[in-house]
Amino acid sequence: MRKNRDKKQMRKDRDKKYMKYDFDTAINRKDTGSVKWDFAGDAIPMWVADMDFETFPGVKKAVMDRAVHGIYGYTHETEAWKNAYVYWWKTRHGFEVDGRWLVFVTGIVPAISSAVRKLTTPGENVLIQTPVYPVFFNSIINNGRQVLENKLVYDRDSGSFSIDWDDLERKLGDPQTTLMLLCNPQNPTGNIWDKETLIKIGELCAANNVHVLSDEIHCDITAPGKEYIPFASVSELNRKISVMCVTPTKSFNIAGIRTAAVIVPDADLRHKMWRGINTDEVGEGNFFAYDAAAAALSEEGGEWLDELREYLWANRKFAEDFIKEEIKSLRPIGSDASYLMWVDCGDVTDDTRTFVDHLKKDSKVMFSYGEPFGGNGKTFIRINLACPGAMLREAMQRLKKGTADYKQN
Repeated sequence: MRKNRDKKQMRKDRDKKYMKYDFDTAINRKDTGSVKWDFAGDAIPMWVADMDFETFPGVKKAVMDRAVHGIYGYTHETEAWKNAYVYWWKTRHGFEVDGRWLVFVTGIVPAISSAVRKLTTPGENVLIQTPVYPVFFNSIINNGRQVLENKLVYDRDSGSFSIDWDDLERKLGDPQTTLMLLCNPQNPTGNIWDKETLIKIGELCAANNVHVLSDEIHCDITAPGKEYIPFASVSELNRKISVMCVTPTKSFNIAGIRTAAVIVPDADLRHKMWRGINTDEVGEGNFFAYDAAAAALSEEGGEWLDELREYLWANRKFAEDFIKEEIKSLRPIGSDASYLMWVDCGDVTDDTRTFVDHLKKDSKVMFSYGEPFGGNGKTFIRINLACPGAMLREAMQRLKKGTADYKQN
């Protein structure tokens, strides 16, 4: 009875809070070419990082107004696009960005690959901190560079991840290491790196002539009242050596529009990135790329985002509490960033690939298995919490039953 009352209260609380925007209504995404839904088949898709919410209405209006024009010719960066990034990073993140520091790119993954090709040479080391977004590995290996892992230290008792500083300093000191890919905030652990950490990383990299590419795609999805810190904002040294990759696509659920930017304060480094991006032909936006981003990064977009964050953290609290109370063999990692939850399954399996396959086939719920993230990811799964509450509750019930069945069999 108590659990039923708790669910009803959660719904009532949401009804009181979300007077303007609706995140509860399920939208049918089947037969729309959705990677998330089509690859899941008949399972509830809780894997790839896009949300099952309609985007901010201002973005939708900007796209529709643009579409009505009827001529879809070549486009270029607009002042509105540039000004939106400047406004957003100043008002949301307290970082004064000069508009000249911005270079358009079709996505953060193309920017990472361009940086690997332009800022390193074949055979050199690119350092990453694992577990981390699997595409980091792809961008390095596919371009003939060597992956160098600085594995994050996992404290199982506290459920926290931290940096192994001795290992980081030693590997940055290798003359073959010329680039570090930083995830800020970190995906999948959800760490928001503090100012002291970012300063220390910058000092170590600068001392060893290592550039830093900071992937900040999850920066706007933080717990209400929590804030991330832009890598280039903490010191002049960090500004000198860094490329920040930013975009509204994750926060506003518009990844299919292919719009992003790099923020590069140093003129020489910016020129290299500009040359790399344009040599790779990923520097020209589609017809909607500039208007959609400008609409998202606005005052009204910020209001929508704040409501979204409240909803996402209600989802996170529900999922964490449910797993702790109902599936005691799993350990959710607490996080103040992103709508992704990293879950320790070490008491159930030492290979979550088989566990995830079982859950998809027998329990009809699909998560991401952790092995491709590197580090100790083989015993973890990643859960996407960005969906209507009813879908999340059903997914958690299926996870509970699926875990019990897996352990029994």
